[in-house]
Amino acid sequence: MNRSRVVVVGAGFAGFQAARALSRTARDEAEIVLLNPTDYFLYLPLLPQVAAGILEPRRVSVSLPGALPRVRLQLGEATGVDLEARRVAFTDPEGRSGTLAYDRLVLAVGSVNKLLPVPGIADHAHGFRGLPEALYLRDHITRQIELADVAASAGESASRRTFVVVGAGYTGTEIAAQGQLFTDALTRKRPAGNRGGRTRWVLLDIADRVLPELDHRLSSTADRVLRRRGVDVRTGTSVKEATEAGVLLDDGEFIDTKTLIWCVGVRPDPLVSEVGLPVERGRLVVEPRLGVPGHPEVFACGDAAAVPDLTRPGEYTPMTAQHASRQGKLAGLNVAASLGDGDQRPYEHHDLGFAVDLGGVQAAANPLGIALSGPLAGAVTRGYHLAAMPGNRVRVAADWLLDAVLPRQSVQLGLVRSWSVPLDTASPELARVPGPGPIAKEE
Repeated sequence: MNRSRVVVVGAGFAGFQAARALSRTARDEAEIVLLNPTDYFLYLPLLPQVAAGILEPRRVSVSLPGALPRVRLQLGEATGVDLEARRVAFTDPEGRSGTLAYDRLVLAVGSVNKLLPVPGIADHAHGFRGLPEALYLRDHITRQIELADVAASAGESASRRTFVVVGAGYTGTEIAAQGQLFTDALTRKRPAGNRGGRTRWVLLDIADRVLPELDHRLSSTADRVLRRRGVDVRTGTSVKEATEAGVLLDDGEFIDTKTLIWCVGVRPDPLVSEVGLPVERGRLVVEPRLGVPGHPEVFACGDAAAVPDLTRPGEYTPMTAQHASRQGKLAGLNVAASLGDGDQRPYEHHDLGFAVDLGGVQAAANPLGIALSGPLAGAVTRGYHLAAMPGNRVRVAADWLLDAVLPRQSVQLGLVRSWSVPLDTASPELARVPGPGPIAKEE
């Protein structure tokens, strides 16, 4: 009853690691409460494989009560933070309001889709940030292939077989790479008289190359694999308008399509800006030890925090899962230190490299700065994911094995409808601003 209460808001990469580090370090000194809308941690890097039918959704969903047995889970979405009263307001899954008092607070609310003032995007595009979007996209792609078989015209059939991905960062590149393989497999299963030509995937980005945040060797590897697979890669290209019939590009070309997938990047959860503390591009400004200046009881990490990059003075660490995981772990240890268990340390990051899964046995990776491609990169990438996942490793590996030897099941589950995965959940007023506007480079 006399223990301090630590409330961790968000169970993404940062929040999960913070809660786990706290539960292992300060379990006798603190009551740890994790506030999150769902009862699972989502391993986002493998989400494109869920959409492509390789992995079942529960494989990338790690149970929070199972993985964090000494942490109390409070289901709900944070709606506000009262710094003076030291309370977090939330709404639970049944719409009831509540509050959580805290002695220490860790803000790790993550990010949401980045919306830009492109007409029609909010009405005709879908993002890719969670399980509902992945399940919806899997059904939608399957449905378009099936409807293309019975289309009233060749033009409608071609439109349904065309899939446009906007944003050639990690997520967009992996979706296009996995998607082309998925639709090729679906098409091969159709009766010979209904195949109607190959499906078309178009990957757009205003940047001059795919994966612009990585070095040129990895970018070139990904570009080469995509083009060889048949993906229509359009760099230096943006969208002016999205309509029910398709998308209008800034060069005047109109692409007929029923599928527009929005992957132009993310921005910090709006809750961060509403706390009332200094922010940097929507991210809460913190010290190197992840504490909030002027509020020693508040810590922030992951996409919610502007963490100084000590390896590049004057800059902040980027919004990546690798940074979020490490910052979350350090935040947990520093909170424990603030309660008298150990000493606080600054966040110092040493890049271990990146890995991009391109489907099949293909990938682009640079572990420890060593550029790899092909099957070797694919093995390294999958090994990295298995090591990074906090659970379900055997089940994931089993699904990979089954996918290698058995055909994928191409059925619609009908679990998620389009209206339940709107793109504009965070900023509808921005998404519906009239007038043309180019898509910005992913940050």
